[in-house]
Formats: sequence, C-alpha cells, structure tokens
Amino acid sequence: MLYIVIGLIILSAIVFWRVLKLKEMHMWFVPYIKQIISRPKVDGTTHVLFCFVDHYEPQWRNDDIEVERARVDRWFNEYPEMAKQHKDADGHMPKHCFFYPEEEYRYEHLAKLSDMCYHGFGEIEIHLHHEDDTAENFTKTIESFAKTLNEDHGALSIHPDTGQIMYAFIHGNWALDNSLPGGAHCGINNELSLLKATGCYVDMTLPSSPSPSQTSKVNAIYYATGKDGHCKGHDTGIDVRVNQTQQGDLMMIQGPIGLNFKWRTAKGLPHIENADVRKKVPPLRSRIDQWVSSHIHVKGRPEWVFIKVHTHGTQEPDMDTLLGQDRHDMHSYLETKYNDGEKYSLHYTSAREMYNIAKAAEAGETGNPHLYRDFILPKPAFKKLS
Repeated sequence: MLYIVIGLIILSAIVFWRVLKLKEMHMWFVPYIKQIISRPKVDGTTHVLFCFVDHYEPQWRNDDIEVERARVDRWFNEYPEMAKQHKDADGHMPKHCFFYPEEEYRYEHLAKLSDMCYHGFGEIEIHLHHEDDTAENFTKTIESFAKTLNEDHGALSIHPDTGQIMYAFIHGNWALDNSLPGGAHCGINNELSLLKATGCYVDMTLPSSPSPSQTSKVNAIYYATGKDGHCKGHDTGIDVRVNQTQQGDLMMIQGPIGLNFKWRTAKGLPHIENADVRKKVPPLRSRIDQWVSSHIHVKGRPEWVFIKVHTHGTQEPDMDTLLGQDRHDMHSYLETKYNDGEKYSLHYTSAREMYNIAKAAEAGETGNPHLYRDFILPKPAFKKLS
C-alpha cells in the first residue's frame, strides 16, 4: 500500500509539472509561491501606485492609413472624456502611458498623443519590434527615435545632470534581451546594456506569461545585468532596496503575475493573472484586489505598492473595454476601496513617475510618494496642437 501511495504522489507530481510546462508556468510557479509566503505586513496607510502601460500600435494588422487615423482619433476624442471623470488622492487623473513603436512612427499620430499628454492625460515612451537585429543598428534606431520624440514632440524627459534623453521601454513580442527560443523577435544578446547606454531608465515589459520569455523572478522591482554573449539577463536580478545603491544595468518594474482563484476559466480552473487588460480579460474587481495583494514594492518600503498593468490599446475588439464602462468601473473601484484616506491612498502615475518614486524609496525617502513624482527625471514638456 505504501508503494502505491508513493507511486500516486510521484505520478501526480509529474502530471502537475507537465501542466505547468504546458502553460509556461514552470519557470515562475515556485518563486511565486515563495513570494506569497514572504509578503510583508503594513502598519498605517498603504499607498497604491497605479500605472497603465500600452503597447500602442496604430498599424496593428493593418496597412491602411485611414484605419490608423481612426484608431488614434478614437483615443484622442474618447480617452480624455473618460479620464477627467476620475481623480486620485492627489487630484491627478489616470495617466495612460503610450509606449509607441519606433517602426510605426507617424508625425500626425504622435502630435495628437503629445497634445493629450500636454493636457495631463498621460506620457509617451518607447516600444520596439525588431528581428535579427545588431547592436549597432539597435543603438542607431533607438537614439534616432528618442531624438525625434524629444525634438518634434517634447515627449521624453531629459536627465538634469547629464543632458541625455531618457526613456522607459517595452520590448515587442516580449522578447527582451533575446529571451525567446531561437532569438526570435530580437537577435541581440546583452540588450540590457544597450538600453542603459541609450538612455533607458526602466523596462516595463514584464510579465509576459504565457510566453517562454517570462522570467523566474516575479512580482518584483529589481536591477538586471546583461552578460556579453548571453541572453535573458533579466531572468534574475537584485531587488531595489531602501538605502542600497543601484546594483545592475537596468531597473525592471514588473506587473503582477499569479493565480486568481476567484476568477475562473470556463473549465472552472483559476485564471493566470498576467496584468493584461482587454475585452477577454477585463479589469474585474477580483483582479484589482489581486494586483494590490501581489504587493510589488521596493524592499524596505512595503507601504508603497506598485501596480503596473498593460494592454494593446489600438485593437478594435478591446477599445470599448479600455475607453468605456469597464475602464470607468476599474477606476471607480480603485478610487473607493483603495483610496479611503486611512487604510489606502491611491496615486495614478506615469511610467516615469513610478520610476522616480522607486528611486526615492531606494534613497530612503518616506511618507507620501506623491512628493517624489519628479524625484530624478522631470516631466517632459510635450507639445500641444496649434
């Protein structure tokens, strides 16, 4: 009987591991469980920092300029009307972060996005899809695009000490640092060092589950270091910590990942939470609760909780979710449950502001994170439409 029990346990473990591999969960499941066990408790007010980043691709599955214009115009007309109905504890509206692909650049689209940002509705950062690239071409491409965004649209921050154009980054197809099998959708090992050299101050690609590019480190703010001749240097890293200097090439701010047992699939299984928001994965209250409880924070500053969620905002099936009632309901829930002024205080942030606040925590700053939105990198000027 004992051998039968042992055999069943071994068989169950094998089946479970195969399920994890099928869902590309095997690299992060055990670290996720460890992270749950070690979540800290907070005395006093928890400050919830909320950042919505967008892989904003007007040319998605399309080569018609009129379709592009219609997509951008819908955001230009509808997003401000939605956003101005919502406020955080500091009186700030939600700040949508448009990570715009270099390869899809059109002046007219960025002019409209810059106008929205000028009026306080978000900020613009860099997104890139590439294939079989080289370090030289990558550097040239990024630096040229950053210069265009800065000079033509006032869209990026300038480092006050070095004068360098700075940007946040999301890698197309999740393939940061050549992390997909066979080097698909990238081609460059040690991409992290190139990002640092060209002015990237933070990467916000993750989480990428169920992609094999997903890292084993989860629900974290950390520094990753690239290695010459090697890929996926961000699979592990050193946590950003209070009163500890930078310990790597590039800060990574991850969105929440995990299992949501209150949000079930059609088969009754728990959904994988990967911080994606769209029609098929709407921002349900149970998801928002899990985003908060994931407790992503700078080590030593657990009262500042960082939530970064993502979307692909120009895809027509999802725009009603992102610009309509589901988005309203998400913000309303955040502004009630997580902004009571005692247990929770809500702060809508851009990617830049979230980075600045993380750096402020690292430097030992305390209190209201609102005070540190421009801690290192100033707000870009942006240009409004004439």
